[in-house]
Amino acid sequence: MKTTNLMRIAQGAAFAAFGVISVAGSSMAKEEKKAPNLIVVITDDQGYGDLNFTGNKAINTPHLDTLRSQGLLLDNFHVDPTCAPTRSALMTGRYSNRVGVWHTIQGRSMLRSREITMADIFGQNGYATGIFGKWHLGDAYPYRPEDRGFQHTVYHGAGGVGQAPDYWGNDYFDDTYLVNGKYQRFEGFCTDVWFDEGIKFIKDNKDKPFFAYISTNAPHGPLNTPEEYWMPYKDKPGVADPRFYGMITNIDDNMKKLMDFLDTEGLADNTILVFMTDNGTAYGHTNGGYMGGMRGSKNSEYEGGHRVPMIIRWPNGKVEAGSTIDRLTAHLDFLPTMIDLCDLDAPEIEFDGKSIRPLIYDPKAAWAERNLVVESQRVIDPIKWRKSAVMNDRYRLVNGEELFDLQNDPEQSTDIAKQHPEVVQQMRAQYDAFWADVSQEHDLTTYMAIGSDQAPVVALSSHDWLLKEYPSWNQPQVAEGKMAVESHWAIEVERDGDYEISLRRWPVEADKPINDGTYGKAFKFKKAMLRIGDIEQTVEIPYGAKEVTFKVTLKKGITKFSPIFIDGKFKATPYYAYITHKPFDGWQTPEGMGIPVYDPSYGRNKFGHQN
Repeated sequence: MKTTNLMRIAQGAAFAAFGVISVAGSSMAKEEKKAPNLIVVITDDQGYGDLNFTGNKAINTPHLDTLRSQGLLLDNFHVDPTCAPTRSALMTGRYSNRVGVWHTIQGRSMLRSREITMADIFGQNGYATGIFGKWHLGDAYPYRPEDRGFQHTVYHGAGGVGQAPDYWGNDYFDDTYLVNGKYQRFEGFCTDVWFDEGIKFIKDNKDKPFFAYISTNAPHGPLNTPEEYWMPYKDKPGVADPRFYGMITNIDDNMKKLMDFLDTEGLADNTILVFMTDNGTAYGHTNGGYMGGMRGSKNSEYEGGHRVPMIIRWPNGKVEAGSTIDRLTAHLDFLPTMIDLCDLDAPEIEFDGKSIRPLIYDPKAAWAERNLVVESQRVIDPIKWRKSAVMNDRYRLVNGEELFDLQNDPEQSTDIAKQHPEVVQQMRAQYDAFWADVSQEHDLTTYMAIGSDQAPVVALSSHDWLLKEYPSWNQPQVAEGKMAVESHWAIEVERDGDYEISLRRWPVEADKPINDGTYGKAFKFKKAMLRIGDIEQTVEIPYGAKEVTFKVTLKKGITKFSPIFIDGKFKATPYYAYITHKPFDGWQTPEGMGIPVYDPSYGRNKFGHQN
């Protein structure tokens, strides 16, 4: 079984049919109920201990502290140990291993097109939907946020500002982002932009229900932070990293701006405002920083890698201010819970999570014991037991071997597996059942589609190469005599026809020749070879050429695309490729693609000083 566009079309038709029935049948009732708005703020690489209200006395987060006092804290809430998997589970209510997102690169961060997202469901229920910041579930059609239910999109590429699919030269200050599919330059620090654009969207849609997903790339590295935020932390005792904490305090100020706006507009009471983070801390464990009494950090199977704070504030929903849920909950529960709280119509979905509404209104309510699994795979093909944690309210089984009693040992310092073999056996059985289920589709490949009118030009980058080992972000893959590792892009051709494929070392907006060394090592590639399906063509690279374009006829179906640049005994995979099924003169240029050329003099440097 392979995921194909035929499956996607069928699922889309089914969902559209659901939408007609549900919206038409309940619009009056929903209007009478005055459906609540939803705002989800999710930060990147901020851990449980990177907040004042969780016990960190060195960090300044007064406005998030206020939000905690006004809302409900899920204090035993878990996500995946890295970002893209967490976001896939949050968006679908299903295990990241089930929906195809168990890595952050290598073609394993694209949410399978068959999956129904939170934005799909809210949009089908009459909500305006918008995303602001980080997506990281696919940069090419049909995986972009605009393909997954978001009606208004302002976001950067890949998993972080400055990574391969992102606009070249972005460095957190005065950057260029995608706005509804078109590049637009912004002034200001990235986090400020995400909140400002989110607030504009909310203001434009305040007369109807809205779902705003404000997903910051901060405090993810590189730690490029405005001076006014990190300097107060310089040389201060207990600070893990001044720039990291500075980014978090900037987020805190933006939360105040958002909350003040909701108050001013009269939206606060009927808005479900959520704050959470996507995995354990990336920098909070350095220099003796506060870890919230937990072991492990980002990418860890131990508690500090995946236990994060979640706050839910909803005055009209009678969510008790200052209350706490200490039962085991997870990102998998969020979508079914929001469907329940917002009284949404939704198609039949086999959720791995469940609505926690009973706990929201009574944290001491009867709640069945359950086991949940989080993993950090970060490989092409998942490996059983790899960096895994099986969890219930009391115990954690780590990597199938170590057992920890969280009630008596929250720091996971003492392995008690030998003292409780029956617990180990029971939790190993739970993992075996989980693995037998989700691993059935680990062999599925997610294909980026070409030939759709929804994406006249498809941009590919090394971020989504499928290969065994990943090379430097900044250099093409180079080997002596042969490819170091056989790498390729997984492609689905949506229609028979003629295509043009442009190969580049540098992205189109960098506007540099293939052999240019301005941003890295200079090369002397003489030839370019196109390999796609059973087609293989080789051409000379003209002196000073910025791209080499091939014209080919492709048949509908799935295929491998593995071009190379050649210089005698050296070969390298092109870092970027652009494909269109609608050839027109000059499309391979920045102007032809509607992308502004990168200007190094524009904006600021990484320290926040004007260039």
